[in-house]
Amino acid sequence: MTDSTLTLKSLHVSAYTVPTGTTEADGTYTWDATTMVLVQATAGAWTGIGWTYAPAACAALIRDTLEPAVVGLNSFDVPAAAEAMARTVRNASRPGLAAYAISAVDCALWDLKARILGLPLHRLFGAARAHVEVYGSGGFTTYSEEQLRTQLAGWAGDQEIPRVKIKIGQDRGTNTVRDLARIRQARETIGPGVQLFVDANGGYTAKQAVRVSEASAEQDVAWFEEPVSSDHLAGLRQVRRSITADVAAGEYGTTLFYFQQMCEADAVDCLQVDVSRCGGFTEWFRASAVAAAHGLEVSGHCAPNLTVPAAAGTLNFRHLEWFHDHVRIEDMFFDGTGDPQGGSVRPEDDRPGNGLTLRARDAEKYRIQA
Repeated sequence: MTDSTLTLKSLHVSAYTVPTGTTEADGTYTWDATTMVLVQATAGAWTGIGWTYAPAACAALIRDTLEPAVVGLNSFDVPAAAEAMARTVRNASRPGLAAYAISAVDCALWDLKARILGLPLHRLFGAARAHVEVYGSGGFTTYSEEQLRTQLAGWAGDQEIPRVKIKIGQDRGTNTVRDLARIRQARETIGPGVQLFVDANGGYTAKQAVRVSEASAEQDVAWFEEPVSSDHLAGLRQVRRSITADVAAGEYGTTLFYFQQMCEADAVDCLQVDVSRCGGFTEWFRASAVAAAHGLEVSGHCAPNLTVPAAAGTLNFRHLEWFHDHVRIEDMFFDGTGDPQGGSVRPEDDRPGNGLTLRARDAEKYRIQA
């Protein structure tokens, strides 16, 4: 291969909005559709893919700001591209939407490099494990008892996933009676042998979260995600010190300093990192190292099929969120998606890159102008 063959030629970006099957909600937000911004990075005859779940405005940011910063670089020099993107969004502010856009491009560039080399992405990173543990995630507050029971039974029973998560903190924490009833229903559905996780999406105050934890003690909740806002580090620490369930947060992290501050605050038992938000694979591994330096494991947040290769290559990894909405979209858009049967996904060795192939015709019907 020559240097010209390896030169990054272009970033093709597109956006797709997929309606949910029914209106969905958590403790602080309600939605009826999910938007994916997809990047295809090309060099020579190869194309790498990456994406983020974010507003369609990400597409314009990638096209107008990020693409000029990275086109012309050697495709193997992904850290140089990451630095170039970080510099070019300085005045637009790296945290937030710009980080989501950077994430999609960074993941596409790593995938491109692996495909050029003919390597599965987890082998390019170097695998730490053969299987990636997952947990079923959904359990939206808008679900009826029947909908919740069906979803949980599908994960814990049909797919034999030994960890499941539901949303609580309904109506910004104003309906704890229903929250507690749903926790009880979840435990009754999955039985004693499956771990039960809950996620309040920042809907509670710290003392309120502690009271909910105490009131649901018989249901043996193992994981309490964002009992208060992830920006309220003192509140997270207060809850963590008061309950037996592991407290988790970090899904909105978009800079290394965010993760450092969360770890230094002694605010979580497990640090969540979202590869589609934090800055891509480049920043995932840096954030994981920060967590490891504080004696913490990391858990992958959402974008499950995008995250699997990085999870497989991370020593201090705990588990990956097999999130209902994103699993549905990724299964619709790609061939080669993971099968969580038995509670884990195995990254394959017989396909280069992330192992996924875009079914462009299936995705096209959801494409929007961006």
